[in-house]
Amino acid sequence: MTIDLNCDMGESFGAWKMGHDSDIMPYIHSANIACGFHAGDPHTMRKTVADAIKHNVNIGAHPGFNDLIGFGRRNIPITPEQAYDLVVVQIGALAAVAKSQGAKLHHVKPHGALYNMSANNEGLATAIAQAVYDVDPSLILFTLANSKAVTIAQSLGLTVKQEVFADRSYQDDGMLTPRTQAGAMITEIEVSIQQVLHMVKDGFVIAQSGKKIPIQADTLCIHGDQAGALVFAQKIHSVLKQEGLIA
Repeated sequence: MTIDLNCDMGESFGAWKMGHDSDIMPYIHSANIACGFHAGDPHTMRKTVADAIKHNVNIGAHPGFNDLIGFGRRNIPITPEQAYDLVVVQIGALAAVAKSQGAKLHHVKPHGALYNMSANNEGLATAIAQAVYDVDPSLILFTLANSKAVTIAQSLGLTVKQEVFADRSYQDDGMLTPRTQAGAMITEIEVSIQQVLHMVKDGFVIAQSGKKIPIQADTLCIHGDQAGALVFAQKIHSVLKQEGLIA
C-alpha cells in the first residue's frame, strides 16, 4: 500500500506571496495549482508548472470560486451550470500552461468552498465531475474521502482518488471541521503524524468527538499556506518513507 502526497500550490499573485512552493515540491507527488480565480496569476501558474516538471511532480488544476478577496473559502451560491463553466475554464487555462512547457495535466482538485460544497451536493458534484470528464476523461479527480462526490464521479467514468488531510480535523459525519470552528487546523506535527498513520495504515480517522470513522486514503493533502507547512511536509514524508508507504 502506498499513498500519494499532494499540496495546494501556485496561490501567489501579483505582489502577494503565499506558501513555500519551491521548498515543499521535493516532498510531494502531486501539485494542485491555482488557476487564477481564487488565487494565482499567469506568471505564477507558469512558474509552478515549471517547478513541478523539474521535480517530476504530477500537475493538477485547482479550480475554485472567482473570489480573490475571500481566497475561495467563502460559500457562494452557485448553480450546477455555473460550477461546470468555472471548472472547464480553469482546467483549460492550466492545461494550456502545461502544454506550453511540454507537459500535461494529471488530475483536478476543486478548491476551498467549491470543494466542500460539492462533496455531498449531488448537483454540484455531478457538474464538476462532468466538467472534468468533458475536458479530458483521463484526468483523475481528487475529492473528499467517503463523500457522495466519489461515487458520482466514478459513475461518470472518472478515476477518483479519495483525499484525506494531514492538517485538518474531522467531524462525526466524515466532513472536515469548518475553518470557522476551533480546532479545524492541526498545528502540532506529532498529532498530525498520528492522524496520518491511522488514516493510511489503519483505515480510520478519529473525529474531534473521539468517534472512529472508517476512511479510504488514496491521496494525502498537506496545505502549503499554513504556518509550518515545510516542516509538516518534511516530517510526514520522512515518516511515511520509514513506514514503506511511499517510495
